[in-house]
Amino acid sequence: MTIKDIARRDFLKTAGSGMAVLGSLSIAASATFAAENKPVPDMSNNADNFYRSATVITRKVSFSNQYQMQVVGDLFMPEDLNGNARHPAIIIGHPMGAVKEQSSNLYAQKLAEQGFVTLAIDQSYWGESAGQPRNAVAPDIYAEAFSAALDYLGSQLFVDRERIGVLGICGSGSFVISAAKIDPRMKAIATVSMYDMGAANRDALNHSQTLEQRQQIIAAAAQQRYVEFTGGAIKYTGGTVHQLDANTHRIQREFYDFYRTERGEFTPAGSSRELTTQPTLTSNVKFMNFYPFNDIESISPRPMLFITGDQAHSREFSEEAYRLAAQPKELLMIPGAGHVDLYDRVKLIPWEKLQAFFHKSLA
Repeated sequence: MTIKDIARRDFLKTAGSGMAVLGSLSIAASATFAAENKPVPDMSNNADNFYRSATVITRKVSFSNQYQMQVVGDLFMPEDLNGNARHPAIIIGHPMGAVKEQSSNLYAQKLAEQGFVTLAIDQSYWGESAGQPRNAVAPDIYAEAFSAALDYLGSQLFVDRERIGVLGICGSGSFVISAAKIDPRMKAIATVSMYDMGAANRDALNHSQTLEQRQQIIAAAAQQRYVEFTGGAIKYTGGTVHQLDANTHRIQREFYDFYRTERGEFTPAGSSRELTTQPTLTSNVKFMNFYPFNDIESISPRPMLFITGDQAHSREFSEEAYRLAAQPKELLMIPGAGHVDLYDRVKLIPWEKLQAFFHKSLA
């Protein structure tokens, strides 16, 4: 019996509705953006964030993490997968501030087409996963979400629990490293356009933030705790701008082209479009206590693959992780690619490399 047969028997309605949702995203997004007269996004190199596979079955799943918080994900499987055998699987994490519908589901479907069972999850406090307040930063719970996803996958009869890998995009790259250090069930670790969210908040890019500036951010967050404790409104920080002007930095423009145009914008039900990508101010400082690369060498001998664009503003983080990691490890630079390019530009993403890495590592 194939996975396609099982799907029809056990969860056809769920799978069908899941594909309908994925299938409608591009249409709905196009209509919305046309109505709002949004700027035309850069769709070069086959940007296809809302890709729909014709050969993959999906269903919505949920499971509890160690703290009894519900984590929600989209599970993808090749329709001809043998449901009576056990198969390798990959857990995929979205960029920081994003949701599974942004980049993760694209990667999950493309890898499912190559024979893997894949699970794209919403991080705790984001998307469809539980956690209050929304958009809160909690690095340990972020890492826990990947272990919880492994608990779930490793309990499925069609998954080989000894052959499960993880893939983190952007901020999730640092979260999967944090998780893998204390969860040896993760047999292969790959990152794409990784951000070390700890270093990015402590030091900013290229160590451009001073200690005094860091202390000012911490002080502002601490004072905001009084406001919220006494019933005041939650304050949000960072994220992607909603409008461009002559002074908008090129990095913000790069994120804007994905998060604020039909190329990649997605607002989960019950969420506010104005707050997408923006963490809470009081919780964001917790990243300053986040050191995912400490003891990264302890992941060895499990293999690690770091993928970044040679033009990416974030490449310093992949280079540093590679420098500190023990063998086996590999750093792959994609010529001409920037940070956000590897979220969805199908022609730039090294699919064959990812497929080969996971097939070999999870053999």
